[in-house]
Amino acid sequence: MICVFVQLQCRPGTAYDVADKLYEREIVSELYSTSGEFDLLGKIYMPDDTDVGHFINNKVLNIDGIVRSLTTMTFKAF
Repeated sequence: MICVFVQLQCRPGTAYDVADKLYEREIVSELYSTSGEFDLLGKIYMPDDTDVGHFINNKVLNIDGIVRSLTTMTFKAF
């Protein structure tokens, strides 16, 4: 499995709506509200053969309220 972390910046007042949509779509295994430049941090698992960019663009970034994202790829858990 590929594990990525996605930070999302939302339009003011939409973070809860974005979080609800992510859970409705069953995309994230964990989702946190965060302080700072980004509003949400999600942990996403996907099969090894998944095109990560395609997945993020088509399943995450088309949610209304998201204005910016930062995806971090992971390699090994310690």
